[in-house]
Amino acid sequence: MGKFEGKPYVQDNYPTRRKAAQPQECEKKKKRDSLRKVSKILQKCETLRTAEETRLLESCTEAVKEISQRREKVQLYKERIQEKEDPPDVIETKAKKLAEAITRARHLICYTGAGISTSARIPDYRGSNGIWTLLAQGKDIGKHDLSLAEPTFTHMALYELHRRKMLRFVVSQNCDGLHLRSGLPRNSLSEVHGNMYIEACKNCKPNVEYWRLFDTTELTARYNHKTMRRCHICGKPLVDTIVHFGERGCLRWPLNWAGACAQSEKADVILCLGSSLKVLKKYSWLWAMDRPAKKRPKLYIVNLQWTPKDSVAALKINGKCDQVMMLVMKQLNIVVPDYKRLKDPIFAHASLLSSLELHTVSQPMLKSQNELECSETTLEDEKKPFEEPFEDSQEALDLSSERPVVEVEVKVEPSDVKVEVKGEINAESVDVKDELKAEESPGVKEEPKTENSGAKDEPAEVKLEGEVKNKEIK
Repeated sequence: MGKFEGKPYVQDNYPTRRKAAQPQECEKKKKRDSLRKVSKILQKCETLRTAEETRLLESCTEAVKEISQRREKVQLYKERIQEKEDPPDVIETKAKKLAEAITRARHLICYTGAGISTSARIPDYRGSNGIWTLLAQGKDIGKHDLSLAEPTFTHMALYELHRRKMLRFVVSQNCDGLHLRSGLPRNSLSEVHGNMYIEACKNCKPNVEYWRLFDTTELTARYNHKTMRRCHICGKPLVDTIVHFGERGCLRWPLNWAGACAQSEKADVILCLGSSLKVLKKYSWLWAMDRPAKKRPKLYIVNLQWTPKDSVAALKINGKCDQVMMLVMKQLNIVVPDYKRLKDPIFAHASLLSSLELHTVSQPMLKSQNELECSETTLEDEKKPFEEPFEDSQEALDLSSERPVVEVEVKVEPSDVKVEVKGEINAESVDVKDELKAEESPGVKEEPKTENSGAKDEPAEVKLEGEVKNKEIK
């Protein structure tokens, strides 16, 4: 019958399926689950915990320690982001000390943040109502028209201190351009995050800057800085000057890193206004960290929140920048000038758009003093109440009937008509003489002359009595 007759057919090398390996529980998942259990138990009051839960806490000491540390960090973070303000008497005392430090300083420089612009209706970033805070809470940040912002008292105080050569240099993290608009020279200013009113051409050497009267960042974003406009010299695309997170600015101006580094090396006093210093602390060369601690510049901080430099500061003032600077300038006996648009340099240096570039802008533009006055005059004219005409003729008749009765005596002569008015007449009465010339009045009656009348050349006298109703003098 064959080779396999009477024997079952078995294939020796038949591939058998390997048994599936038993799934092993991930160590990370085990740790995560145990942490969740321990966290839920720790949230309970000690009197409400069962014996089994107590034994679990005793066996998981490392997990309990880790969760406790996390809770401490969260609580510390919540305390640090809170805005705390010192009592008025404490702020006044500290302001006197700050004024003395400014007077004694040989080379004073200032680092500013978003806190000095909040009074100009520009929101900060990390405050209680800051942009990052609201976004983290899932809230709407609202709309803010930055073209309405003007330099605050702090901006003008720094300008006056620089004018008196008491302040040497300003390093600003703001991109609102208010330092430049206050009158501070650009050689004494470093805007390390750029300026929203300036766009530049990188192709031209040295770089060409264009000052604008509007926000140049309307069409730009992170890693995409082209503004859809071109250089008037070389025709290459223009870019904004903003430095976003994760980017490294390479423009010489308005960043001016060379000036900031040179001035920080000479500084003996650093004044920080309205900044959390969480970004600036990473630039070690701004704090002279290469020197011994005793030879570093003295640090004075004015901010409502905690900063990472509080522990090394000579003085920390928890207060609003404008309020503190008012007290400081009062102690220094310095009058701070008010901001005036007529002296704002941006209106003198701004480059206007051509007709072909108007489509690239939809943001509101800054208005000069003359434009503001014209707009205010227009608004006042629109708000003036206007007199509506009488719709009801009966009401008009009632009002006209209240006018005084006027007695008019008309003398008709051959060549002319003379009018004499007896009684009181107001400004709205009509000139009867002109009307009689235009058309014959129906109320005038002439007495015919008779042959027996003795007066040949004497004019006839006619009396007319009536009312003059709602007529205007023409």
